[in-house]
This record gives sequence, C-alpha cells and structure tokens, in this order.
Amino acid sequence: MKSKILPVIMAGGSGSRLWPLSRALYPKQFLSLTSSRTLLQETIARLKNIPHIDPIFICNEEHRFVVAEQLRNEQISYESIILEPEGRNTAPGIALAAFKASSDNEDPLLLVLPADHLIEDPKAFELSVSKAITHAINDKLVTFGIVPSYPETGYGYISRGKKIDDSTFSVNSFIEKPNEIKATEYVSSGNYYWNGGIFLFKASAYLKALQEFCPDIYECCFKAITCAHNDLDFLRVNKEAFLSCPGISIDYAIMEKVKNSVVVCMDALWNDIGSWSALWSVSKKDNNGNALHGDVIVEQSLNNYIHSESRLVAVVGINDLIVVETKDAVLVVDKNNAQNVKGIVEYLKNNERSEYLQHKEVFRPWGKHDTIAEGVRYQVKAVTVKPGEKTATQLHYHRAEHWVVVSGTAKVTKGNETILLTENESIYIPVGTAHSVENPGSISLELIEVRTGGYLSENDVVRIEEYGAGY
Repeated sequence: MKSKILPVIMAGGSGSRLWPLSRALYPKQFLSLTSSRTLLQETIARLKNIPHIDPIFICNEEHRFVVAEQLRNEQISYESIILEPEGRNTAPGIALAAFKASSDNEDPLLLVLPADHLIEDPKAFELSVSKAITHAINDKLVTFGIVPSYPETGYGYISRGKKIDDSTFSVNSFIEKPNEIKATEYVSSGNYYWNGGIFLFKASAYLKALQEFCPDIYECCFKAITCAHNDLDFLRVNKEAFLSCPGISIDYAIMEKVKNSVVVCMDALWNDIGSWSALWSVSKKDNNGNALHGDVIVEQSLNNYIHSESRLVAVVGINDLIVVETKDAVLVVDKNNAQNVKGIVEYLKNNERSEYLQHKEVFRPWGKHDTIAEGVRYQVKAVTVKPGEKTATQLHYHRAEHWVVVSGTAKVTKGNETILLTENESIYIPVGTAHSVENPGSISLELIEVRTGGYLSENDVVRIEEYGAGY
C-alpha cells in the first residue's frame, strides 16, 4: 500500500428520531443500541482488520468529554479530537481533518465514517474498502454506495454512471430523499445506491477539489486549523474563522462537481438506524417479533419494540408499536410513524423543555450526576466522582447545597477550608461560597447533593477554576 489509511470519524449529529434515548447532548452515536459497545465504539471496532493509523475524530464542543471517555473505555488511541464550535455539515468538518492530516507533510488516505451507523457484515465492509484503495491512491474521490434492499424514502441515493470495474462506477449524481414512487423506480433499475456518507480519498485530493469548487470553505478551514490550539485531549479550532464558513455537505460541495469521483458498491448489511422502526428491524426478537430491552412483560402482543430504562413496563394486546421508557419521558408511537418523532423533539426544543437536551443522568469528565427528586425550591442529585478526579471550583448566587457522602472519601474545598469527609458525613455550602469536591481515594465517591433556593438551574454557576475549559 502506497498510502496510509487515516480514519476520520464524524461524531457529530443529534439523532432526534431516536428520542427519548437520544438527546441533543447525548445523541445516538454514544448509545449502546445493538451490542454492549456504543455505535461510536463499534465504528472503530470494525476497522481492526484494516491497516490504519490512529484516527481523527470530529465532534461538537458539547460532546467532547463523552467522546474522550468512550475512547478511553475501549482503550482506543487517536491522533486528534477536533472540536467544531458549531456544526457546519460534512464538507468543512472533513476539511479540518484533511488540513490536520497534511500538517506534517503527510498525505494519507482519509476514510470518512459516520459514527452512528450499523454495519452487520464487517467482512463485506473490509472488502469494499480494499477495492476502493486502488482508486483513491490514483487520486479518485471515492464514495461508497450501499446496495439497497428495499425502496427506502428516508435515505439519499447515488446514481451510478459508467462502469469502471466489477464494483466501481463513475458518479452521475447525488439525489435527495425521494418519494416512494421514485424510490421504487431507483431500486428496480439497479443503477442507484443508498448514500451512506462513507468516503475514501487522499487528503491532498480532497483539499485540491475544495480549493477549486469551494474556495471560501478552504480558506475558512485553513485559518481555523492554522490558529487551533490544544486543550487537554482536544484540538480547538479558531472559532471566528470556522463560524464564517458556510455549511454544506461534501456531496454537493465536492462530489457532484469533480470529474474524478467514483462509487464503490457496498453490500454489508448497512443501516443508519435513523428511526425506531429501523432499530426494531435490526434488533433480536422473540417468537412474536417483539424486540425487548430492560424490565418488560409482554402478553398477546406482536412486532413491537419495547425499551425500559428504569422501571417495569408491561404491555397487553398491542401490535406494531414503539414503547420507550426513560427516567423522565415515555414515548409511544406507531411503528409506521416512527420517522415523525422528530416533531416531538422540535416541540420540546421550541418550548424550552429540558427533555430534548439531556437525560436526568448527565456525564461529566469527573463522573456523573443523576436527578432523583425535584420540586419548586429543591433538587436532589446522586453524584459520582471517579477516583482521582475533581470538579471545577465554582460558586452559586441563587442556591445553597448540602452534600452527604454515601460511600468513598470526599476532599471538599469550601472557601479557604479543606475538609475530608467519609461515609455518613455531610457538609453545607452556603450561597456565594466557592467550593469543589475531589475524590482522593481508589474507589468511586458517591454522594447525595441537595440543592435549595429560588433558582436551581445549571446556569447558576460561576467557575473559578476550570476543569479542561469547563464541563
């Protein structure tokens, strides 16, 4: 092989159609939906038989600690985690990776992979990548066309042109999500593929095309990466430069315009898990076609997807439904209308409901906290601090806090004092007092935090000492 493969993992996205499991701050790529690994971790795992160098990850600012933690859990090494201040679609994100990959005068093959897709036949995936390498080395921009198994209206399509070899064709066009009649025509013709958003090309070939067809994106991303700086595990690009960049997909920015784009067909049991019905289709089922997760009892019911997170869910005499229970929300939807869940998310967002944004259990770089009770002037959280970790030093102007240690040891900073607390001991943090908690032990610190006051939002935080630029 004349050129190294550098995976570029696109780990942004919201996955709103899988609400309430997928939230804006914890979207579907970070969920374990079909195995013990998350979709992000599965994306890396399927590369094990493909020789490659450490990957680059592109993610949103808000997801940075989740990405880093999931990589640490699987002991996955990486070249860089590049943070986008805001999403600008795929063309700019890939440009950041291409500039980063080229910074040491290297010119690897960038294997661009969405982090939230499922591929059930990794051998077929490996074979398609192997076939694409020759074309990419010869300066072709390769996209992978998923062999369609039915006329799906929720995917974009790729129209193939002239045959190059048994599995490779020139690209005619990229087509937006069609209606059912058009989708049926496409699948019947045999000349169309689903657009899976997977690409392979030299970093230099991509940047050359970008400079020719989208010079504004090229310039903005060049400035953004040139002025980037490291922050712990992350590479922060220049915000002003990147936000001046237009948002556009690689398909329309580059792939449709260049003369050297090709499509390699891939028949690898691919699924983007874009809805609950799609997840049901790839899940293990009982003899009645029910996919069951968690504490679920089913009687006289067929072809349902039922997910329980925190309590018993019992159903009787229902068919073709999606039932998803989390700690703060329950979704019930007809399987045929599963694509419309995004309307619920829009409603929640427009009405500033927290349920669209995050779960009650929130992960932080130092651990996590889980809301277990709340009222008008109080809120109770179960807090876990990992061994050796410490929260930021901060204060609040509208709430006081009581901390009770359940297990482990807490090293608490309260104003100018440092106090060591063990099990069944507590401390009171008045309004306006700077504080932090550290776990100096070798086991997790578990404590109960009781907030009281007239305003209990997470916005009431003044950070005095930042932990990795905030948390």
